Formats: sequence, C-alpha cells, structure tokens
Amino acid sequence: MNRTRVLSAATLLALAATITSAPVTARAAERSDGFRVVDGRLVDATGKDFVLRGVNHAHTWYTDRTGQSLADIKALGANSVRVVLSTGARWTKNDAADVAAVVSRCKANRLVCVLEAHDTTGYGEQGGAASLSEAVDYWLEVAGALKGQEKYVIVNLGNEPHGNAGHTAWTQDTKDAIGRLRAAGFAHTLMADAPNWGQDWSNTMRENAPAVFASDPDRNTVFSIHMYGVYDTAAEVEDYLGSFVDRGLPIVVGEFGFDHSDGDPDEDAVMATARRLGLGYLGWSWSGNGGGVEYLDLATGFDADRLTGWGERLFHGPDGIRQTAQEAGVYRRGCSIAYRLDDWGTGFNADVTVRNTGEQPLKGWKLDFALPEGATVNSAWNASVTQDGRRVRATNESWTASVPVGGAVSFGVNVTGPGAVPASFSLDGVPCAKG
Repeated sequence: MNRTRVLSAATLLALAATITSAPVTARAAERSDGFRVVDGRLVDATGKDFVLRGVNHAHTWYTDRTGQSLADIKALGANSVRVVLSTGARWTKNDAADVAAVVSRCKANRLVCVLEAHDTTGYGEQGGAASLSEAVDYWLEVAGALKGQEKYVIVNLGNEPHGNAGHTAWTQDTKDAIGRLRAAGFAHTLMADAPNWGQDWSNTMRENAPAVFASDPDRNTVFSIHMYGVYDTAAEVEDYLGSFVDRGLPIVVGEFGFDHSDGDPDEDAVMATARRLGLGYLGWSWSGNGGGVEYLDLATGFDADRLTGWGERLFHGPDGIRQTAQEAGVYRRGCSIAYRLDDWGTGFNADVTVRNTGEQPLKGWKLDFALPEGATVNSAWNASVTQDGRRVRATNESWTASVPVGGAVSFGVNVTGPGAVPASFSLDGVPCAKG
C-alpha cells in the first residue's frame, strides 16, 4: 500500500512521456506447468485466460486471522488473494512452514495465492526497508514451500520496491531479481510492482517494462501498478493500463482503494477499465488497516457480515468481484475417489479409483490421503506411492497419467496394519468427494 504523498495529477501529466514500442509477443514459459504469460495475457495451468479478482490480506500482521479471512474472501466471490508476507527486515519473518500453511489455506479455499514480500515498501526512502535483492534472499529461503505450487501461486517480488527517491534503479534491480530466481529454479509467474510507492508517476515501469519482460528467460513476468491518488481520473487510469495492453505487456492493478491520503482515486474507472480490457485487480485490503487509513478496510473487524461501504462497492458493485470473478481452471478439476478395502485383520489391499468430475482433462496427478495410525504401505501398483508418517501420496505412472473428463483410473496399495477408509482425499491440493 502507498503510504506517502506523491506529485499532483497536473505535475504527473507534465512529466509523462509518450511511449512507443514494438508489440511484444510472449512465449509460454517452457519450464512451468502452472501460470504463465502468453501473448500478453496471464493463463492458468489449464491454458485458459485467468483474470485476478480479489483483495489483499495483511497476513504478516494478523496471522491468526488468515484462515477465516480467506474463507470469507472466497465466500464473497473472489478468485484470488494477495497475501502480505515479511522477510524479517521490518516485521516478524514468515518462515517456510508459515508460507506453506498460507498456500495450503489458499488451495483449500480455491483461491489463487499472490505472495508478496512487504518489507521492500518504499526502499530508498522508508527507513529499514529491504532491497529487492534482500527480498530474493527471502524467496530462496522459503523456496521449499513454493516450488511445485506453480499452478496455485504467483510470486510478487516485493511490494512497492522503491519510493520516490532512487526509483531509477528499479529497472536493473527488477531484472536482477528475476534473473536470480530463474537461475535458482523458480518457474512461477513473477509479479513486479512499480516504483514510486507503487504508483509509477515517473513512468519508470511504463517505459522500461519491455526490457524487464525480455530479460526474463521464461517470459513469465506480470507487471503490477498500485492505483491511489495519482489515478484520480478515468483518463489517467485508461491511459496507463492501455499503454501496456497496446504493447502486449501483462499488467494488473495489484492494489487500489476508493480514497487515500494522497488523493481520491477513481475506483469506478479502475474497475470498469479492468473489466473492459480483461485485466486483473486486487483491492486493498480485507481488514486491519491502521496509521490513519482505517477507511481502506473492506470488512470491519475482520467480520464478513460487516462490510464497509468500500467493501460493498468492491464485492457487490458494478464491475465488482461478485459480478466478474471466475474461478481458476485448476480448481475446476473436480474429482471423486472410491476406496475399496479387502481387509484380513493384520493388513489389507485397497483399490483406489480416481474419477475426473471436473471441466478439464487431467494430465498427471497426485492424490494425498492419510492411513490409520500404525498402517504401513508395502507395495503399490499403477501408481508410485510414498509415505511420511500417516500421510500417503500416490503419483500417477506414465500409463495412468491422463484422465479425460468423466473418465477414471485405478491403482492399488498393499498395507500392513489396521484398515479404514481415509477421512478425506485431495487431488493436486484440491479436495475430492468420496464416490
């Protein structure tokens, strides 16, 4: 979130540069089977267009509120949530275990998780702010919680990573951050926030986005503008967003509000323009704002039954979340599991059938479930099975990888110990019905 006053709209217009650039055609990221950028559009793991429609949640300051908050945000129609994390530079670090728990909660609520490192806010101007390089150090530290989650997670390099001072370093700093993460094996879609406390009044991101995008070997970077007081007219909103669309560059509104200390953003224009151009937006923020911007709470006291006027506008108004959000295709991968036991007292065989009840064919799958205490897998057929304590993961073999819509595959396990039907199953992190 922007926390400082920036130049007036009149000064902004005087400074704005006319930008011309050859159209950019992006190739799909070859290393990822998750989100990727194709021809300037964000697509999900099913290859379908995905438009972010969600809100920001301040997890790092309200970790005990996250579980219920994500459930409430989903119930109000959102398809995504941008989650505030801390690298430890300014606030208590969210370690790998906590990040993994956040991702799990996002998946349980069928939300796309945009994870952002907040400590970079206003670097060069805000005391104690972390650099983008330090943010990359953090992402590398929590990599174990992120790798393998490319279908569900977008990594937002750092929140508003430069203030109004030193913002010219944004281009090289962002290129370096992308390069380090790719070299470390991150295949996620990456999101790059604008400088100038996220608002890019200097047009630094606008002018240099093509070079930054081209520097990504996966061509899988999305740009994020934060629209507060700088964007107080429809013309400014449309001009900025349209300049990216016209050049085939992926852009989202990563934060915006209905009011702010630096002016009165045109939230109606933000939402209408995003709908017309098919662009994502994430409103700031669910609840818990302080420092004089409490009015930006969407819900009073984290209570979904007490939406503020801003909350009602964002969720239920024209071009709002309820009206325009569509769930990510990966969460439409419905499934049902039949688990049949042949139990002889000291052990059992289980025949497990995975049925695809979703809207997309499965091209590879992982099924997770838990065995009773004391049960041990001895062998398996038609799937590769691993066990960690009670938790079991079955991964397709090459000949059981493809499951058409309405189709099914079966595998079996031989187990020593007590037998019982598992309480729940999840396929690629998505809960399955019992069939």
